[in-house]
Amino acid sequence: MDGAAPESTPGSLDAARLGAALGERATLVQFSSAFCQPCRATRRVLARVAAMVPGVRHVEIDAEEHLGLVRALGIVRTPTVLVLDSGGAVIRRATGQPRPADVIAALAETV
Repeated sequence: MDGAAPESTPGSLDAARLGAALGERATLVQFSSAFCQPCRATRRVLARVAAMVPGVRHVEIDAEEHLGLVRALGIVRTPTVLVLDSGGAVIRRATGQPRPADVIAALAETV
């Protein structure tokens, strides 16, 4: 996802760890914090893309309330976005505010 700093992240997440169901085709997982201005814009971008692409779900996680998961995944700043495939495997990871076109391109690699 251009505009955001991409990183490689092995591993996977399931619905129990996320606290929400996975998308049928992919899941956009956003780690946010309460006073993060780019997080609000990222929420709007990801929600819009998830609404446009069938089978894609957007899940937002408050980083401060889920420190164990944040530490386990090595999340160091917000917003951080993980793109999961239908099985919960982390396919892409980026920090910063993404552009809609970049999110759609990342999903194209996944679905």
